[in-house]
Amino acid sequence: MVDVFQMREEQWQRVRAIRLRALQDTPDAFGTTFETEARRLADQWIERLTSDDRVTFIAQLDGKDVGLIACAPYNGADVAGLFSMWTAPEARKLGVGSRLVETVVMWAASKGYRTVALDVANTNIAAIALYEKFGFRPTGHTGTLPPPRTHIKEHRRELQLAAPRP
Repeated sequence: MVDVFQMREEQWQRVRAIRLRALQDTPDAFGTTFETEARRLADQWIERLTSDDRVTFIAQLDGKDVGLIACAPYNGADVAGLFSMWTAPEARKLGVGSRLVETVVMWAASKGYRTVALDVANTNIAAIALYEKFGFRPTGHTGTLPPPRTHIKEHRRELQLAAPRP
């Protein structure tokens, strides 16, 4: 069974550990690098977990941390961004990713967001399939990861949670 927990400030070391593991496992899936994140100070990790408009969740399978996802404002008052999505290799295809995405979508809806947006590498077929399953659709916006990985092309997807305000 997959359990998902919202992380709190006192759990910053746990968040740091799984985030660094994700960056080592799939460095080309993220906009930052292992080196950059490893240099972050404790206060910076804690700040991420104490913000009123940002949330981080960790998934556990059999008591072991195997997934991570975050959500924060994204390009507009009504848009939440899905960030830092990762599932450990040993937990892939076991429903962890689905539980994480479902949790963020429910959290964003509960906070009044109208849309959840994300950027995904064009070659990340498994993630694209997961997002499509939830109804995330391409927006037509494309880009690349920041240097030194500008060779990795990505595209934006959005999930509409409710009709836009008139």
